[in-house]
Amino acid sequence: MQRVESLSDLELQHLFVGGDVAAYTELYNRYAVPVNRFMQKYLHTAALSEDATHDVFIKLWNKREQLVNVQSFKAYLFTVARNLAFDYLKSAFRTETAISQISAVITEHRNTVEDERLTREYLLFIENVLATLPRRSREVFMLCREQGKSYDEAAKQLGISRNAIKNHMVLTMKVLSSKVETELGISLSVLLALMFTK
Repeated sequence: MQRVESLSDLELQHLFVGGDVAAYTELYNRYAVPVNRFMQKYLHTAALSEDATHDVFIKLWNKREQLVNVQSFKAYLFTVARNLAFDYLKSAFRTETAISQISAVITEHRNTVEDERLTREYLLFIENVLATLPRRSREVFMLCREQGKSYDEAAKQLGISRNAIKNHMVLTMKVLSSKVETELGISLSVLLALMFTK
């Protein structure tokens, strides 16, 4: 019998669909490292990227029957990886901590990427959306984003409660998310990945 190492991706794919563990293992050996590198571009941490890579291959195994009519295993694999990376990002951006991190990311990269036309356009888009917000929400966002103040520090400076600060930030992120999805056709997490992935 021919060794799996000498088989093409397509041949391995056909065996894999039938539940062949050796074919699955060979595909993993061929693509785990490239998928992990791909994940790190989006997720920026080795541990999270490794977890996501394993999840990609688990998902492939559980849904292997969907590969029956797939013409390019590699293209399909990286589509699954990309979608899973975006799912990880969306999940991360639902937390209060992530809202602060998003603000920090925008500030951190404003100068380092300002020569990139597309990124400048995205930043301008975000600034224009922020301009439509109520004055107090803009003040809160600017304090927490550009000045790096904590919710408690911003609350003390503006003379309002920490909960009010949080509510303004949540409102701002909801408006940003809605505008990005409506006008650009992508999620805010995807936009940030596009802007800041090297």
